[in-house]
Amino acid sequence: MSITRTRLSLALASTAVAALALAGCASSDPLTGDSTGPGASEESSTIVIGSQAYYSNEIIAEIYAQALEANGFTVERDFNIGQRDAYMPSLEDGSIDLFPEYTGNLLQYFEPDTTATTPDDVYAALQEALPDGLTVLDQSPATDQDSYNVTAAFAEEHGLTSIADLAGIEGLVLGGAPELEQRPYGPTGLKDVYDVTVSFEATADTTVDELVAGNIQVANVYSADPRIKTDDLVTLEDPKGLFLASNVVPLVNADIADEIADVINAVSAALTPEGLVALNVESTVDQRSSEDIAADWLAANNLN
Repeated sequence: MSITRTRLSLALASTAVAALALAGCASSDPLTGDSTGPGASEESSTIVIGSQAYYSNEIIAEIYAQALEANGFTVERDFNIGQRDAYMPSLEDGSIDLFPEYTGNLLQYFEPDTTATTPDDVYAALQEALPDGLTVLDQSPATDQDSYNVTAAFAEEHGLTSIADLAGIEGLVLGGAPELEQRPYGPTGLKDVYDVTVSFEATADTTVDELVAGNIQVANVYSADPRIKTDDLVTLEDPKGLFLASNVVPLVNADIADEIADVINAVSAALTPEGLVALNVESTVDQRSSEDIAADWLAANNLN
C-alpha cells in the first residue's frame, strides 16, 4: 500500500514539473525567445538617457524615454546635466547611452573650423567627426539655431518665405545681440550670400519686442524660441546656408544604435520646427511638466 502511494506521488510530481516547463515555453515567442516585449530581452541592459539643463532639451529627452518605454525598453533618466563639456565624457565612456543633440553645434565641438553649414553637409561631416563608440541616428527637421525672423504681417505684405525674398526691400533694419554686427551671418553675410542690404541695431534682450513694435524689420532669434509662436513671427528659410544648421539629432552609443533606431528615428521624423516651438510654449507659457508634454505629443503622433 505504501509503495503504491509512493509511486503515485512520484508520477504526479513528474506531471507537475512537465506542466511548468511547458508553461514556461508557452510564454515566449518560439522564434525569438522574447518574452518581455518588442524592444527588450533578458540580456538587454537599461538605456540611460541624458539631457542638458535646458527645458527644450529635456522635453526631447523625455519623448525619447517614453517612446522607448512604450516599445518595451527599460530606461533610466539622467537629466539636467549641464552643457556639452559636462556630459560628453559620460557619452564617450558609455555611462550615458542616448542624448538629444544639435548637429551644427555638436560638429563645431569636434571640428571648430568646419566650413559645413547646410543641414545635409553638417550631418555628413558630423558622422565623420564623431569619436569611436558614438554615432547619430536620423536628424530631425526641427532645429534650435540662429535664424532670421519677421512679423507675420510683414511677411504677408512682402510675400516673404526665405531670406532671399528680402533682397530689394529698402530701409531694412536688422536687430540682434551687439556681436551680430560682426558675425559672418550678420549684415555682411546677408549682403554677400543673399544680396540683402540692412542697417544694424543692437537690441539684445529686447529684439522680439523691437520687431513687434516695428522698430526693426528683421530679427535674429533662435529657431525654437517660444516667442516665434506667441508673437506670431515667421522664420525665414535659409536655402544657401548662411547660418550653421543645427538640427535636433539623437547622439547614441554605437553598440545600441541598431536596437533603438526604429523607435527614435520615428520620433525624429515627426518632430517639426513648428512642433518644437509649440512644445517649448507648453513648457514656458503653460508651465506643463516635461512628462506630460512628452506623453501628449507621443499620443498625438501615434508613437505611444
